[in-house]
Amino acid sequence: MTLKLVLLASIALATVSSAQVPQTVSDKTAPAGGDVPAKFVPATANRDYVKREVMVPMRDGTKLYTVIVYPKGLTNAPIVLTRTPYDAKSRATRMDSPSILSTLPLADEMFVKGGYIRVYQDVRGKYGSEGEYVVTRPVIGPLNPTKVDHVTDAYDTIDWLVNKANLPESNGRVGMIGSSYEGFTVVMALLNPHPALKAAVPESPMIDGWMGDDWFHYGAFRLANIAWLGGQTGYKGAGKAPPTGGYDDYENFRRIGSAGDWAKASGYDQLPYWQRMVAHPAYDEFWQGQALDKLLAANPSNVPTLWEQGLWDQEDIYGAITAWEALKAKGKMGNNHLVMGPWRHSQVNRDGRSLGPFEWDGDTAQQFREQMVLPMFDQYLKDGPAVTLPAAAIYNTGENHWDKLSTWPLACESGCAAPLKPIYLGAEGGLGFTKAASGGDSYVSDPAKPVPHLPRPVNFGDGRWGDWLVSDQRGVDGRTDVMTYTTDVLTTPVRVSGAPIADIYAKTTGTDADFVVKVIDVYPDEVASDPKMGGYELPISLDIFRGRYRDSFAKPSAIPAGKTQRYKFRLPTVNHVFQPGHRIMVQVQSSLFPLYDRNPQTFVPNIFLAKKADYKKATVTIERGGATASAVWLPVVAVDQSAVLAK
Repeated sequence: MTLKLVLLASIALATVSSAQVPQTVSDKTAPAGGDVPAKFVPATANRDYVKREVMVPMRDGTKLYTVIVYPKGLTNAPIVLTRTPYDAKSRATRMDSPSILSTLPLADEMFVKGGYIRVYQDVRGKYGSEGEYVVTRPVIGPLNPTKVDHVTDAYDTIDWLVNKANLPESNGRVGMIGSSYEGFTVVMALLNPHPALKAAVPESPMIDGWMGDDWFHYGAFRLANIAWLGGQTGYKGAGKAPPTGGYDDYENFRRIGSAGDWAKASGYDQLPYWQRMVAHPAYDEFWQGQALDKLLAANPSNVPTLWEQGLWDQEDIYGAITAWEALKAKGKMGNNHLVMGPWRHSQVNRDGRSLGPFEWDGDTAQQFREQMVLPMFDQYLKDGPAVTLPAAAIYNTGENHWDKLSTWPLACESGCAAPLKPIYLGAEGGLGFTKAASGGDSYVSDPAKPVPHLPRPVNFGDGRWGDWLVSDQRGVDGRTDVMTYTTDVLTTPVRVSGAPIADIYAKTTGTDADFVVKVIDVYPDEVASDPKMGGYELPISLDIFRGRYRDSFAKPSAIPAGKTQRYKFRLPTVNHVFQPGHRIMVQVQSSLFPLYDRNPQTFVPNIFLAKKADYKKATVTIERGGATASAVWLPVVAVDQSAVLAK
């Protein structure tokens, strides 16, 4: 064969071969439509798990985006469900990995190892779900005229999940778990639980947004959460906070005026939920009708429930304990258990070895997850061994160990084995269990110079938000507008186990006022094992009370200038031992900014709408001794409480 014939044959063969290969993509030019195919499906053969993304139909036809993840080969498995406004797709993806242990969040590792199906779902109107989003959508009724709520959506979701036609790998049993807003959705499901809902773990749930969770504390509005509102309701997906024009949020909020002024300047006044909050600054039917502790008490569930709350939860420190107490009052202790650990908000799903400079006895969050949550789920969802959970497991933050108790609290105003014991504010900054002589301490509260909740500059994105409740209070100790009272150095330990009650008698030259009360553990001047802790002022319980609500949370009234008034309010729960060598401290002040909005100290109908001219200095006098002895009622009990320890 000549060279010419060889070349011709080669060309012919190449032509035939080329004709046999589909010419969908040229090796020289891009195909029609460009280089992004209509559909691209990554290879998943190397994954050790199955991930399904489905749209689950609700009774009104709305479909909710749902992510289902489980190990390959899993059969007859229980389901763990979380309903979230925070993007189910990202919640179910810690990282993109062929390993399910790396893919799902840290707190899900025990469920993976235990053979559970893990499900995350976007609540209606958020991210991948259809429908309208309503912030903490109330139950069907006067505040929700539709025919759907989180109760029905949870019910319909569980009904779909346990249908073998939809999820043949399921054993027909479901447990719900979630923190914060996700905890709220767990509690909503308990109001009318699906028969397949066998166990529930609401972690730091939002129970009452006015009394002490996300939005207000006793009427004082929490500026710290205002950016969340825009990010959550200004967008269906991920949102962002508006630019502030400065790093120091203390100055940003102080300069602009009221919370209403800030909303107007940022555009937040367009947001429907903001408008509803502004229309309801007091504890009226809008807030009362959403209080889940009241709804639970009216219709208690039989679902075994583990209520979790952090002792230093900076966002939802009110809800879990209040809901548990409401159910306890209804005689539902048998299937409701309380756990309070040394945690910040939602830290229970992270590493729990420490908080701020304080180190605990191991990973307390992991202890909760693996020694309490998983055994309970195994029992009720897998017919595992029966687990005996105590009525309350409360971390002892002064002795650094768990207390597992058959009753809680150990001391309270009434109905407990021990009563509360008053510790009185005394002269010259003294503090003691003996009532002091009559007198008073005055300070000038200036809205132009409010007391910061953290040393300035205060930026809500600077990383200090998570553990600010354990921050050293020496930053404000010594300010002329902070009254500080301290005991002598303790020679014997003092244990407090329950909720302290602030009982402040005060008068002001203004017509409105806020009162912040802190209970603090003062460390010895020298701590040889950790020198930087010398003199540390650790707040173990603190809260704020807006004076206009001293007589009624629903109907505020002006404070009569110059006349003594009583301000009595409960502080967050403690389980703490003040050790010998330490001192007990109480601080009283009239602002905590910019965590909370400033009180103008001039009574106005709605502080959201206060004008700059309304903000005025006032002289506040804290009274002590005699018939108007200011005090904090402490839940003091014997240090040895072995009689109430659960076996």
